[in-house]
Amino acid sequence: MSYELFSTTPRVAFAQGALNNIVSEVKRLSASKPCIVTDPGLMTTGIVERLQSLLKDGGMESCLYGKVQADPPYELVDQTVELVKKEKADCIIGIGGGSSLDMAKITSVMAMNPGSVSDYFGIDLLEKPGLPLILIPTTAGTGSEVTPIVILSDEGEKLKKGVVSSHLYPDCALLDPELTVGLPPAVTSATGMDALIHAVEAYTSKNATPMSDMLAKEAMGLIFDNIRSAYADGTNIEARGAMLRGSMLAGMAFANAGVTAVHAFAYPIGAEFHIPHGIANTIMLVPVMRFNMLGNLERFADLADIFGQPTEGLSTRQAALKAVDSLAELAEDLQVPQHLSDYGVKESHVPDLASGVMKVTRLLANNPRKLEVADAETIYRAAL
Repeated sequence: MSYELFSTTPRVAFAQGALNNIVSEVKRLSASKPCIVTDPGLMTTGIVERLQSLLKDGGMESCLYGKVQADPPYELVDQTVELVKKEKADCIIGIGGGSSLDMAKITSVMAMNPGSVSDYFGIDLLEKPGLPLILIPTTAGTGSEVTPIVILSDEGEKLKKGVVSSHLYPDCALLDPELTVGLPPAVTSATGMDALIHAVEAYTSKNATPMSDMLAKEAMGLIFDNIRSAYADGTNIEARGAMLRGSMLAGMAFANAGVTAVHAFAYPIGAEFHIPHGIANTIMLVPVMRFNMLGNLERFADLADIFGQPTEGLSTRQAALKAVDSLAELAEDLQVPQHLSDYGVKESHVPDLASGVMKVTRLLANNPRKLEVADAETIYRAAL
């Protein structure tokens, strides 16, 4: 029997209106002056003002960093850490999408660890835990609130790089479906596809376990069955809640099983062409799955059943292809772009992009099928 490990965020609070409990969650951490980390887009919604008001009404001062960029460059961390130290903040609240949550996570640990964040790209290199940390997702996408991973952009190398450490789990994940109601349809679809891909890749990873399988299956069912409704009617709170729960469960699954080549292929195109992460994953999903399914046909065939596709009388390979086709149909229904050429990627870019994929060894190690640089080029061309 293999040696199985499972870890996740120690406290998850999930409820409609959960944000109203923020003061009690901060007090649980014996903290009194949070630093809020978020992005300019969320600053326009009124959600951040509401958070600040709740803290103020609870007798707490707070400071604010509201300049998080999508795919944040790692140099940005110096700004957030400087603010935390200047204001003598004693905990961090990250609120927003995956980039804001990741910036909150890395700010928490870099406030307590020496050197530059670039010293910690890799696995288990952080020496000390960070400041107390609460994460509040406003998209049903990355699952960052339950993962020990931070992804930052290295613009010099045109790559996304990861910091992986158990010190990156927050002390509390606060999930409130009401905060996702205002998401535009395009953001709902892109982030929702990202969450679904997390679950698909966790289930088909070489490092999947019975525990991660259980979470991934539940996540896939919740997301696949509700994403069209959430996309079509953003005020559908039941669909929004199911999506947020599915995203969290997918995060728990891939935090332990790992994601695979879809994400590896998304990193170079995201870093160089600034394709939003959920869209980059969706573009690469079908070409990578068609390649990967031969590495474990049974697992890919399982996906067809999970997605409610009829498989009676089909061979294992036919069922696996049925699952791939159902995901292509879903992306089409959600109007998520499915071609790299929509973002200016050309045939001439393929060799360098393929070379970049081969550097993402942390993810390729989980992939169900061995990948060579020639395979990477073929897959990118299929996505053009």
